[in-house]
Amino acid sequence: MHLKSDQTHSFICLHYTFLSMACMWLSTVAGGILTLFVSLKIFFPYFWEDLVFFLKRKRLKSMIKKRAKNGILTIIDLFTHRVGKIPHKPFLIYEGNVHTYEDVDRRSNRVAQVFLQYGALKKGDTVALLMCNGPDFIHVWFGLAKLGCVVAFLNFNVRSRSLLHCCNTCAAKAVVIGEDCLGSIETEFIFHLLENNITVWLMSTSSPFPRVGTILDKLDKVPDHPVSSHLRAANNGKCTAMYIFTSGSTGFPKAAIITHLRALSACLAFIQCGATSQDIMYLTLPLYHISASLLGIGGCIELGATCVLKKKFSASQFWNDCRKYNVTMFLYIGELCRYLCNQPRKEGDRVHKVRIALGNGIRPAVWKEFLMRFGPIKIFEFYGSTEGNVGFFNYTNKIGAVGRAGIFSKFLHSFELLKYDISKEELMKDKHGRCKKAQIGEPGLLVTQVTREAPFSGYVGNNEASEKKLLRNVFVKGDVYFNTGDLLVMDDNGFLYFTDRVGDTFRWKGENVATVEVAEIITMMDFIQEANVYGVNVKNCEGRIGMAAVVLKPNQAFDGERLYKHLVDFLPSYARPRFVRIMDAMQITPTFKHQKMHLVDEGFNPEIISEPLYFLHEPSCSYVPLTREIYKNVASGEICL
Repeated sequence: MHLKSDQTHSFICLHYTFLSMACMWLSTVAGGILTLFVSLKIFFPYFWEDLVFFLKRKRLKSMIKKRAKNGILTIIDLFTHRVGKIPHKPFLIYEGNVHTYEDVDRRSNRVAQVFLQYGALKKGDTVALLMCNGPDFIHVWFGLAKLGCVVAFLNFNVRSRSLLHCCNTCAAKAVVIGEDCLGSIETEFIFHLLENNITVWLMSTSSPFPRVGTILDKLDKVPDHPVSSHLRAANNGKCTAMYIFTSGSTGFPKAAIITHLRALSACLAFIQCGATSQDIMYLTLPLYHISASLLGIGGCIELGATCVLKKKFSASQFWNDCRKYNVTMFLYIGELCRYLCNQPRKEGDRVHKVRIALGNGIRPAVWKEFLMRFGPIKIFEFYGSTEGNVGFFNYTNKIGAVGRAGIFSKFLHSFELLKYDISKEELMKDKHGRCKKAQIGEPGLLVTQVTREAPFSGYVGNNEASEKKLLRNVFVKGDVYFNTGDLLVMDDNGFLYFTDRVGDTFRWKGENVATVEVAEIITMMDFIQEANVYGVNVKNCEGRIGMAAVVLKPNQAFDGERLYKHLVDFLPSYARPRFVRIMDAMQITPTFKHQKMHLVDEGFNPEIISEPLYFLHEPSCSYVPLTREIYKNVASGEICL
């Protein structure tokens, strides 16, 4: 009995010892997990967001590779796949008319059949599109792609000389012109194309020009069944899918080469924002722009979503359309969001279903105002360029940041911010001729390493321009980096902020002046709607002095005293614009970016400029009207700047 009792006692003691050790072990593990969690929160506050984004990017990359093995190598392959899955789902809604995935597929089949029968085009030929927004832009784009043609998107705002340059640069065999673009182009342009043996097609039923073909009248004469898939078959994702032209702000537009892989990768942007097939996109940007065509149209195909397409952006119609079509997401660029904020306030400003906005170029002050006025919309700002090999994505929705270099970013891409001398407009190098890295909080030139995983495809027909975008032997002999031409700054938490475009930042009194930062300060004034800051030359003065073109808010007058006091409070003396130009409307690019070159060229001469000009007059503590006498005294050096 005693033996049994002792055994029972020993078992109970052993049991309690085990439980005690288990509890101790569990509490240690729990304490370790809690400590780890707290440590991550303190030292790596964005760890979980970084991890989720990294894993999502890796998953999407694997998805593209898996699809490639299953024959989906192009946007058309992906579109055809979607048509098979959701043929009757609305793909495009344009001016109230609904076009299903199957409708667009069949219409683009007809376009392909027309070119196959009448166009004498073959796989690999380049065809340029000069068309405004509308379903037919997509029908022609897809129809040509189904024949294996490389499609070049032309900016319909560009004049004939530049358009001809674009067509010659990309070696276009044919040009398709939309009927609504016909009135804006010169007749000589058509004749020049024909003289250069470039076939011209009009998206209309009749042509006012001899030797110019028409498409619309032939669509009903051809079947809507698919052309043979071998015509479009791509050997791999590195083949050229399309040419998208840069803005041409520094000369003629350049045709950036977009590969099939690059195009499919761009289509994934909205997935990274959390968008689904149930979302409805509102697209107002021009389709010749990479954001509209690939992130927008391509993004909808990737999701299997619906796109409400507009011919052009209208700030006054924007929210009414969003409510009418139950829009849940939209693309923005440049100053688009500012124009929405500039609209008169309405009671129903927050009455909508929009939850996602994706784009680039929104300024911090506009970002804040937009959220306060229109509600908790998740704004995903990204950084990228048409020809660039790397982009950044602000997946944490941090106001003001264009992207983030998270803990895991080194596994996704390789980039550096390099020290840059604004006055000399050149990189700063060490005694060995290697570039220096910018410090945290210091603006630097963004460069991204060119690798097999992140190639730079360059510009078609312009090897010289392609080579100029590359920096060689940056840190070690043989390395190659893509020069973005943009100055960015990184903060302690790894967020990246756009500072300025190289060439826009100017130097005055030995100091660098960032135009974007100064414009932000100016637009804080309640009577100023928009500001565009730039540097102008003054005779016998080194560097460039600051000038601001501003648009006043409706029914508001310019207050020189208040602006002077505001700028004194917020800006050092060298950064304060010495001249202000009042404009009725700001001149912008088709992608809603401010134009500066013509403003720089006109300077501050009242003999040239008919609009009101003001001069920062320190004795008066105000901006005073810039008279011819003041201008003469500034030019002669009598007034010291």
